[in-house]
Amino acid sequence: MLSLGSRAAIRTAGRNGVRSVPMGLTHRFVSQTNATKSTLATQPTIHDAAPAHLTTPAPDAHLKTLSKSELFSLGMIGMCTINKPILDLVIKLFPFVPLFMVKIFISPLYCGGDTPAEVVETGKRLQERGINNMMLSLTIEDAEGTKNIDINHIVSETISSVHTILKPLLLEQLETAEDINSIPPGYIALKPSALVANPAKVLLNFGKPEWKAQRDDLVSNCSRITQEVFNLNQELLAKYPERKSPFFVSTIDAEKYDLQKAGVYELQRILFSKFNPVSSPLISCVGTWQLYLADSAADLARDYERAKKEGYKLGLKLVRGAYIHSEPNRDVIYATREGTDANYNSVMTSAIKDLLANGEKSYYGHLVVASHNYESQMLATKLLQSQENCAGKANVTLAQLLGMSDNVTHDLLTHHNAKNIIKYVPWGPPVETKDYLLRRLQENGDAVRADNGLPLIKAVLKTALHL
Repeated sequence: MLSLGSRAAIRTAGRNGVRSVPMGLTHRFVSQTNATKSTLATQPTIHDAAPAHLTTPAPDAHLKTLSKSELFSLGMIGMCTINKPILDLVIKLFPFVPLFMVKIFISPLYCGGDTPAEVVETGKRLQERGINNMMLSLTIEDAEGTKNIDINHIVSETISSVHTILKPLLLEQLETAEDINSIPPGYIALKPSALVANPAKVLLNFGKPEWKAQRDDLVSNCSRITQEVFNLNQELLAKYPERKSPFFVSTIDAEKYDLQKAGVYELQRILFSKFNPVSSPLISCVGTWQLYLADSAADLARDYERAKKEGYKLGLKLVRGAYIHSEPNRDVIYATREGTDANYNSVMTSAIKDLLANGEKSYYGHLVVASHNYESQMLATKLLQSQENCAGKANVTLAQLLGMSDNVTHDLLTHHNAKNIIKYVPWGPPVETKDYLLRRLQENGDAVRADNGLPLIKAVLKTALHL
């Protein structure tokens, strides 16, 4: 099968006109975006699909591992997400909920803590469950440019968290592990909207000469953090030369479509070229592609070719997409869930196959399968299961948000011997983590509701009565 970066491409009509899609990966279908408008969309063909109609594991087994206080909090979440009208009401009322109640009942489920020491303890608890690393995200950000946040503080705090949280947790495991390649990297999430003043305007004008100073500020701040990651990777590789995947990874988070297209993709390329040279066996930076975007596969194909031409590796974090409810231009998004699922699984499958075939020579470099979808996670797991200890397998990591899809995580760990699992762990000042939780409800409300609601309430009661 041709890789996503194949030069052979066909031209197909998309939602925004004509766009390129890698040949051999697509067929066409007609989808409805509204009552009066149909569009010719592009749906990838899945050649190595997971078994059809997989049933997502019930939460019962995971719930048995929780404390009574955690079960109580989950029960409250279940009641708040029992149906869409109630969820919508909760979203409206959430800003008025006292901070102390959020800290007691909600934050422990979805946030790593207020301080580095608390996040270290969260990391240790995850390790007890078999989740051997984290993607840390300091939750301070200012997408609208209204908070007047201290950018230098965020940069220094982010760098410090690599040393005070991720490094000690990873080193402790490396020193005792039978196979050091079974321990996934520690990731540090970089949110462009937290690393420059007036981020939306900077990203929208990223390529304009008159915005060069602000663009350089953003690149410099991201580079300061990623340089620290790069240096640690080189240092630890000298101590553990048999390591096939990075020890730490700087991860550029996605933004809304217009910001992503105007600035974030180019920011990623700049960092890839600096920190993922083909001369290095380990990459130090990954970027994010939102695969509910209709042009995402074509964008990635172009980036793959550019990486080959310019001599660096990409590094991928694949997500379905965080802004489906707030994206103003609905035409840029797949009109159906099936289209998004097919696109996600096709891109993911191609990347995994490329990594397995080419190892450290793959221009994908590294892959994070960031998904709560059981079929996607099972497809990735099945593709990797038959592989021995190789560079390609070591460079694929499965990821979910802390507190979400724990039933999926538990199933992969206990029934499929998956060792390459991490959790995305937000942390930071309580006021900021409350804002993060509100964004999760707004942006991932459907996933939260599907994950919880009445089935969760019943499962919690059943588990609590048997404790």
